[in-house]
Amino acid sequence: DMESLAKLLQDRPVLITGAGGSIGSEMCRQVCNFGPTQLILVEQAETPLFDIENELRSEHPDLPIIACICDIYDRDRVMNIWDTARPEVVIHAAAHKHVPLMERNPCEAIKNNIIGTRNVCDASCEYDTAEFVLISTDKAVNPSSVMGASKRVAEMYIQTLNGHEGCKTQFKAVRFGNVLGSAGSVVPTFRRQIAAGGPVTVTHPEMTRYFMTITEASQLVLQAAATGTGGQIYLLDMGEPVKIVDLAR
Repeated sequence: DMESLAKLLQDRPVLITGAGGSIGSEMCRQVCNFGPTQLILVEQAETPLFDIENELRSEHPDLPIIACICDIYDRDRVMNIWDTARPEVVIHAAAHKHVPLMERNPCEAIKNNIIGTRNVCDASCEYDTAEFVLISTDKAVNPSSVMGASKRVAEMYIQTLNGHEGCKTQFKAVRFGNVLGSAGSVVPTFRRQIAAGGPVTVTHPEMTRYFMTITEASQLVLQAAATGTGGQIYLLDMGEPVKIVDLAR
């Protein structure tokens, strides 16, 4: 629904956290096509931020782009960015998402995925952001991992804030599964293993997963942002499950 997306994004300042990541950078590319008044890129990692900023400036020379290096755990820095930019739409893609790594570094998962989310949510309330979308994961459903649990807490926080007295922001979350080709997904892992001459590691021959492309996932996030009145958690239809062993072959 291009009309509802234009209504959401056109002539409004839009801020994207995790702007240098695989999902965040694709969100940036798609948002640029709808004519925001400015695009604010928030990213912790310097080089990916530099790369996406240069790409967007080249493709959209007339669009004001503000690139902000920021660890969202730093509440003062977050508040300063929101105070300066006054975003009307926020897409929160910044997160630690590697499941095994977060099992070994649980405090970092909490700092980034929970406290970082709290900071950007509170800033959005404070500075009257109209629409806020949290990128979440199907691993937040009955979570069995630190990463999944941290994303579930983030979801609960935005649902608590939505409709809270004094907060005008409409908060939504979008959950999806494995995104083909995104950093940390199984496809780049298989490619590396094959390039190295193998072996290709598959947990179980009957293991299945749901997949969609980065472009599909980003489009659906924007569609969810343009839908409903807030408080919802959207689960993206990932199509038919694919056997991991078939994907490896």
